[in-house]
Amino acid sequence: MSPVGVIHGRFQPLHLGHLEYLLAGAARCDVLVVGITNPDPTLVAFEETDPERGTAESNPCTYYERYLMVEGALAEAGAAGRRLRIVPFPHSFPERLAYYAPPEAVYFLTVYDEWGETKVARFAELGLTTEVMWRRTDKPISGGRVRRAIASGGDWRPLVPAAVAAVIEERGIDERIRQAVSDGAVRGS
Repeated sequence: MSPVGVIHGRFQPLHLGHLEYLLAGAARCDVLVVGITNPDPTLVAFEETDPERGTAESNPCTYYERYLMVEGALAEAGAAGRRLRIVPFPHSFPERLAYYAPPEAVYFLTVYDEWGETKVARFAELGLTTEVMWRRTDKPISGGRVRRAIASGGDWRPLVPAAVAAVIEERGIDERIRQAVSDGAVRGS
């Protein structure tokens, strides 16, 4: 058990795969710091190994909406409270991460692709202690899949925790995604 662990993600929106990752990290530490990446759309750099991650289409939710998703999903799963901290995580500017998350923590990662390997290397360059919880080639749920289901009017609710579905509907994120697609501004990718 680590005293403090850090997990990060865009959570656009938070889905069941993210929840698995969050709970696996929470089980490995006393306090879990969840970093929400791309917290400010004006502070996102192009990532060669994941070029879509900085686009408007891939980031329909605000930082605050994603904060609500993380908080709600972890509370619903019984992993919130005094053990949870949620912070902005400007992954596009790795030199700034120490201002948002504790550098002495263990940074928990999962790897599915080249972008995952980029993050492992980036954290190593920063001298952060990392633990790769798993490497997998199959990613059955993605934020893109959820956004596409929402955009097409498909059944997206089984892909996200109930607390996240509530945030999506209460904040009008589903309507926003569908409207953007009808306006041609979002492909739902």
